[in-house]
Amino acid sequence: MDEKEKKVALKIFFDGKWKEITYEELCLSNNLAQEALVTLLVKKKLIEPKELMEMIAKIRKERYRTPEEKKE
Repeated sequence: MDEKEKKVALKIFFDGKWKEITYEELCLSNNLAQEALVTLLVKKKLIEPKELMEMIAKIRKERYRTPEEKKE
């Protein structure tokens, strides 16, 4: 993807300069933060991996539906 195709998600002022953050960078940053958080929670035994997977499945079922399911 060349520079023209990158879409800016937001602009931040950091270290005396404006920086453009692309959707790709924002997505990667979000994924890294989530992975770090989950790793810490499991490492500190605050959650079990199985419990996390069950909650993800529950939320997916409640919030995300296929087009066929939306017709019901």
